[in-house]
Amino acid sequence: HKNDLDKNPFISLNQWVNEAKDSGIEDYNAFHLSSSDLKGNVSGRIVLLKLIESDKIIFFTDYSSRKGEQINENPKVAATFYWGPMERQIRIEGTIEKSTDMINNQYFSQRPRESQAAAIASNQSKEIENRDLLESKYQEIINDNNELKRPNNWGGYEISPKYFEFWQGRPNRLNDRIAYKKLENSWNKFRLAP
Repeated sequence: HKNDLDKNPFISLNQWVNEAKDSGIEDYNAFHLSSSDLKGNVSGRIVLLKLIESDKIIFFTDYSSRKGEQINENPKVAATFYWGPMERQIRIEGTIEKSTDMINNQYFSQRPRESQAAAIASNQSKEIENRDLLESKYQEIINDNNELKRPNNWGGYEISPKYFEFWQGRPNRLNDRIAYKKLENSWNKFRLAP
């Protein structure tokens, strides 16, 4: 219901993500990210939400991936969270930019060593000769006893939403759809017909 959602969509987003987590949904923080290049070629993939700030959401990836190339060309993206068992969906539209080195280094240092090594070993989305070479490179990195440093091509992206839509399934398809549109210094919250 409209009154169940806060006037600030980031508070509502945080609430719904936490409710999905508490209900035991696997990959509760997964969302579909759509990006496109300047020619209008669209691609999508699932990424994992890692941080919700007061005015942005953050995920981490390889900057040299296809999504990174598209984001460099066109910083407009769309994100969709979907929790089927709860009959809930959140759609987000906005702009995106790279996180600071400070945020990237801090997050990278907290990742498990195996995840750090995978980020270093893999040039995401690039063609590789075979899996054995990737596995060999990964093992070499894992076996090195030195602290692993974040590669320059790995880091966070921050989505700054301009629009949210919270969808809650209801009986008889009379679903609740509550939208938020960014104004200069506030959010306009309104109901949409199902």
